[in-house]
Amino acid sequence: MMIQTPGISRGKILLSIISGIALTIVFPVAGFSYVAWVSLIFLLFAIRDTSVRDSLILGGLSGMVHFATLLYWLVGTMNIYGYLPLWLSVIIFIPLVFYLSLYVAAFAGLVSVFCSGSFFSLFLIPVFWVSLEYVRSFALTGFPWGLIGYTQFTQLKLIQISDIFGVYGVSFVIVLTNAVIFFGLLYLKKEKYQGYDISARKVILSFVMMASVIALIIGYGNACLKSADKMMAESEKLNVAVIQGNIEQSAKWDLKFRIDTIEKYIRLSEQACEAHPDLVVWPETATPFYFKYNIEMTKMVLQAMRAMGTYFVVGSPAVEFAESHEYFYNSAYLVTPDGDIAARNDKVHLVPFGEYVPFKKWLPFINHLVAQVGEFKAGKKGDTLKWAPADIGVLICYEVIFPELARESVANNAGLLVNITNDAWFGNSSAPYQHFSMAVFRAVENRRSLIRAANTGISGFIDPAGRVLSQSGLFKDAAMTYSVPVIKKHTSIYTRYGNLFVLGCFIVLAVIIMIKLARQVVRKKAEG
Repeated sequence: MMIQTPGISRGKILLSIISGIALTIVFPVAGFSYVAWVSLIFLLFAIRDTSVRDSLILGGLSGMVHFATLLYWLVGTMNIYGYLPLWLSVIIFIPLVFYLSLYVAAFAGLVSVFCSGSFFSLFLIPVFWVSLEYVRSFALTGFPWGLIGYTQFTQLKLIQISDIFGVYGVSFVIVLTNAVIFFGLLYLKKEKYQGYDISARKVILSFVMMASVIALIIGYGNACLKSADKMMAESEKLNVAVIQGNIEQSAKWDLKFRIDTIEKYIRLSEQACEAHPDLVVWPETATPFYFKYNIEMTKMVLQAMRAMGTYFVVGSPAVEFAESHEYFYNSAYLVTPDGDIAARNDKVHLVPFGEYVPFKKWLPFINHLVAQVGEFKAGKKGDTLKWAPADIGVLICYEVIFPELARESVANNAGLLVNITNDAWFGNSSAPYQHFSMAVFRAVENRRSLIRAANTGISGFIDPAGRVLSQSGLFKDAAMTYSVPVIKKHTSIYTRYGNLFVLGCFIVLAVIIMIKLARQVVRKKAEG
């Protein structure tokens, strides 16, 4: 039964806006993570008795408010650091926000079409949300920034299920809880859902089910933390240093500051080497030149590293020449204590409108945000830096927000995950904090330590259970060393099998759509 409404009331519009705001404040820096458990209730109330068309509009409104307030920093990134005019930055930003809002609109539309007051609807609501989150991770190059599960990165017992279900499992539980509370409130208010009554039996059953699910998750989390602690206690430890050079983006590629930048990284590394690290990690594009191609500056860096006598992972742009063509890469190099270059990994998932221009044929007026190079080429997915103590899976910049990239590195025997990034692009906004929080899940999903070196912050160390062992401040010079556990043999269920849980959600989605279509065919035949 579908209730048709002549229009959308101001009350429903207000509820949708509140839901959009609530979906944003659960993320850092605001960090009201507990609000995530009720953030969708406002939208569900807004669409509880509307047409599909109105549900799509209200969902889209929530999405517009949410993504505009979550990603506001993109305008400044493009304008201040990408040298695009403010008007062009806004022109690029608005379609992006509109596109992302379509996922929330689709969620509201699916709920409106397929959910009733039945107990089964409680499970359909999170199935729809998780399916759409996953689609967002790969559609149009993918942008899974700010999945709702990431809001719980500090809740260690809860997020341990990520080693089975990934971050999507946490998203599912959050949205399921929203649905249960929503139907409970409907019952208390004596209101219908799409014309259906909400019975006390269904409400009691749903709360018992929700409490059981959360109890199982907490129990699993406790067991996992004990198991992970035991595994870490028995594992090899490596001293790893991260260097946060804190180089302003405006000066980073200025030729006048190149020597100063190199000397600063060397000086901070020498400071870190007083603790005798096994590995020193420099951030993304730490060297303001093409490593190996610029002979003199490369020699300067390698000589300094040889004097320090340890291994280095160095982020640097790279260039190759073949058949009169130049090929540019965003890379990470492994340098030995003898100052030899042992290996190189190239960034796989490039930033659209930053490292390349998608649909360039149709958008020739868009300039690159990366001022120092031309169009980048992608590396090979799953590659690792082969290092005797532990192969290193390198995630460059926002590659850390793509679960499958970390997973494929660990499946390829990576014993450590290293995320190098240059978050200077984000300025003093909420983005660096959001970016860091998502890295926690890559450690938990794969049961690997994650080391993060960021040019301006946030750098830090995360253990295989998701604990943030140490982290730097934003826009601070830092040379941090920490002893991290190296786990090589253990592979999690998520590492082995990937997003099976999401596949299950898609199967449920496909089945209910087919059932709905079949019923419509039967109804039409009966009427005919």
